[in-house]
Amino acid sequence: MHVLSVGLNHSTAPLAVRERAAVGAEHLEDALADIARREHIAEATLLSTCNRTELYCRVDQRGISAATNWLCDFHQLQRNEVEPYLYAFPDQQAVRHAFRVAAGLDSMILGEPQILGQMKSAFAKAHRGGHTGKVLNRLFQTTFSVAKEVRSTTTIGAQSVSVAATAVTLARQIFSDLSKQTVLLVGAGETIELVCRHLYAQGVRNLIVANRSAARAENLIAEFGAQAISLDELSTRLPDADIVISSTASTLPILGKGAFETALKSRRKRAMLVVDLAIPRDVEEQVGDLKNVYLYTVDDLQQVVSENLQARQAAALDAEKIVDSQTHQFMQWFENLQAVPTLTELRDHTSELTESELAQARRRLRAGEDAEVVLQHFAHALSRKFMHNPTESLRQNQDQDFLAATRELFGLPPIDKN
Repeated sequence: MHVLSVGLNHSTAPLAVRERAAVGAEHLEDALADIARREHIAEATLLSTCNRTELYCRVDQRGISAATNWLCDFHQLQRNEVEPYLYAFPDQQAVRHAFRVAAGLDSMILGEPQILGQMKSAFAKAHRGGHTGKVLNRLFQTTFSVAKEVRSTTTIGAQSVSVAATAVTLARQIFSDLSKQTVLLVGAGETIELVCRHLYAQGVRNLIVANRSAARAENLIAEFGAQAISLDELSTRLPDADIVISSTASTLPILGKGAFETALKSRRKRAMLVVDLAIPRDVEEQVGDLKNVYLYTVDDLQQVVSENLQARQAAALDAEKIVDSQTHQFMQWFENLQAVPTLTELRDHTSELTESELAQARRRLRAGEDAEVVLQHFAHALSRKFMHNPTESLRQNQDQDFLAATRELFGLPPIDKN
């Protein structure tokens, strides 16, 4: 039995590869059900965000190959297309990786808190679907506890450098006074809500939210006074926008080069900042070729975050110590868990031997034999049976490590080599 984490992220794979490996929320249940049908994978949780797609699972010896094959098969990818970008962390490495991800230590933006909520959501969906068990339940409960400890005892989250905050920082660098700009937000999910919050804090009041679900956009209208429009109205309102920030779950681009060309004509060439936070991308790559359009993707944002990272780097050292300590504790539990079947069988075997000798001793006592003689025979016979298998194993295996392990198992002092 092993714990395994297989996946790719912003550090190992370019945006084009991450797009192809992403699993949208609408496909998550199907993906988990497909994983459950695979041999060698017993428990599974799937985390897919704009920066990573990772499968956490409990597997047998052939689990790494099974998990990697699933990732390729589900997305209809050739293994050689994905394998150069994949990592596979077994056991202690997998546990440590999960803790680091939840704490924001493995994020594009060090210490960003959004990943913890995404991990909680991923685990909740897997748990509700019956895809987790004793090992992953314990792993993720501990993961969330570690993230909480890191947040509460270090300063890693003291300065906001989340993707949403970084997008707003970028806008502030291009437009010195954001309060005078009109911002068009495409989508109404958690990322856009965070962007809204940061923009509002910077004095932005001209907010337009385009989304498929009017109900979801209503929340942003109520809290931030935004105007809500449908996605069908995007092209007509695009010329009004100085800043466009998009983050939807669409599998295809929803903003093309032609729409921006038309918008620029209406704007008389006034510059537009476009920040595409979606995976797969919401904005066609060719939009970046247009004069007076400044297009940034999630990969580009890494260049903007250096201002607040130095303080977080120092805090990350403290966070890593917490992660290492908790990883050690979890692995102790996991290794003990793996010993349970052996311990159970050993106890059953010992009980069976004891009951057999006790039954014989009772018969002899009922027959009137001397109790002292019966007890001595019982003790000798039981000792002989207990020691038979260990004695035979020691006779057949003279390896020094095996001998040392046996002495430790039976509480004997180490051999004095002097």
